[in-house]
Amino acid sequence: MADKSNDPVALWQNMIGEMEKGFNAFANQAMASPEFSKVVNQVGGATAGAQKQLGELMEKYLVSMNMPSRSQMVGMAERLQSIEGQLNEIKAMLHQMQSASGGAAGGSSQAPRPPRTKRPPPPAGGEPK
Repeated sequence: MADKSNDPVALWQNMIGEMEKGFNAFANQAMASPEFSKVVNQVGGATAGAQKQLGELMEKYLVSMNMPSRSQMVGMAERLQSIEGQLNEIKAMLHQMQSASGGAAGGSSQAPRPPRTKRPPPPAGGEPK
């Protein structure tokens, strides 16, 4: 086997490990300071403010283009779901009423058939007189 002091892969791994330890120590020290948390809070607040402004700007743009915004689309979807639910309830009530009226009349559950207007052909020997 190769000597570990001359092995380039081992030297590379050792160097990366030492750099990682140094970076972790620096990051831990930086994150422990109150200045770091203050900066992170400021950046988070600025990002939230920018996101809100972008949302308002986008909504104004969509209004000017005569297109619905996301909130309007969500509102329409909710209303459609409500309407579909109400339609399903109406269907169920109609089905109940139909089955109740069909059972009370003693009739079949099939729809009434139209009257027959076509007559069968006359017998083959002619009509008796």
